[in-house]
Amino acid sequence: MVFRGRIGRTLDAKGRIMLPPDFREILLARATDGRLALTTYDGCIVGFPWPDWEEFEATINSIKNPSRSVRDFRRLVVGGAEVMSADGQGRIRLSREQLAYAGIEKEAVLMGQGPRFEIWDAARLAPVLSRSFDDVALSMEGSGLDFAF
Repeated sequence: MVFRGRIGRTLDAKGRIMLPPDFREILLARATDGRLALTTYDGCIVGFPWPDWEEFEATINSIKNPSRSVRDFRRLVVGGAEVMSADGQGRIRLSREQLAYAGIEKEAVLMGQGPRFEIWDAARLAPVLSRSFDDVALSMEGSGLDFAF
């Protein structure tokens, strides 16, 4: 089970967003207590089921003698992480810091990314998705993926 798809959502007055039913189902399948970590990266908020976050965090914290850029990346991602569970209605609370980082004020888009999901400001996401990805398709040619639909 992986997170996939794009779903528009509106934040409530308390800064909460409703997870789609299939996202909640995946989250509970991967973290039986429903815990997840939300962090900041790439101009959005990224959600990890708790076991996946623990693995990621252990890996990044095990890097020996990290460079300044790795330490700064860790500050952004690990330092920006918050642990939580969805409430009974399937809502998660997004912190002011995370909302400010992602530029989300009211309208958001949840986007599945396989083992994790992203929460984007709808206006910020539009130019990301509207650019040409020909260079990416060409760079992945040797991987066996065929993008010639």
